[in-house]
Amino acid sequence: MKRILALVMVFVLALSLAACNTEKTGDGKDPKSEGVMTYAEYAAAELETPVVIEAFVQAKQAWYEPAATTSIYAQDADGAYFMYRIACSAEDYAKLVPGTKIKVTGHKAAWSGEVEIVDATFEIIEGSTFVAEPLDVTAMLADEKVIEHQNKLVAFKGMTVEATKDADGNDVAFLYNYDGSGEEGSDLYFTVSVNGASYSFTVESDLCGVDSDVYKAVKNLKIGDKIDMEGFLYWYNGVNPHITSVTPAK
Repeated sequence: MKRILALVMVFVLALSLAACNTEKTGDGKDPKSEGVMTYAEYAAAELETPVVIEAFVQAKQAWYEPAATTSIYAQDADGAYFMYRIACSAEDYAKLVPGTKIKVTGHKAAWSGEVEIVDATFEIIEGSTFVAEPLDVTAMLADEKVIEHQNKLVAFKGMTVEATKDADGNDVAFLYNYDGSGEEGSDLYFTVSVNGASYSFTVESDLCGVDSDVYKAVKNLKIGDKIDMEGFLYWYNGVNPHITSVTPAK
């Protein structure tokens, strides 16, 4: 009888934990705290002005010491944000798992078209979590309005790997660094096309290092491969996504 009762209690506890986890998973539409901007207010803010936002971590880059900073990709139901070199302790860095809600205070800035928050600090907010579904922007790439989705988690479908010239003029599927000057561990640059237009995509090594699946996948690409991808819609004088997943096109 005691064994049956114990099993019942374990089952009830498991259901309770599941219910708690369900309650924590949100849709990114949490109301903003007092003094916190909506995404529309943030988007309308002038460059070089103070901003305060709340959003959910989607990914983080490497942690730098002794500066104790990292860069964070974050999103809510209305838009996305990139925090460049945000102040972060090693303890807090470990807590920045996808879905974690944070409040960020900093300044809005832009670099080569990439809108970001700089000179920033953050605090972790307990409560609901949110991990965005990738938005398929393949058909939007040639539309200047694609910039409205900057920094979001996005997807690209059925793109073709194009030849890129290395320093010796040879056709290759990827380069270490944008000019081929790098080595293993450097960012990977590769060219893909769709609907007659070509684009430069990047595997940011601080985001996805040499041991990641995507870093290995890009190194194995062949010119002419058809691929699907996911990543963050980073901007550098135009679309320059930070890719986090590469798979054969379905």
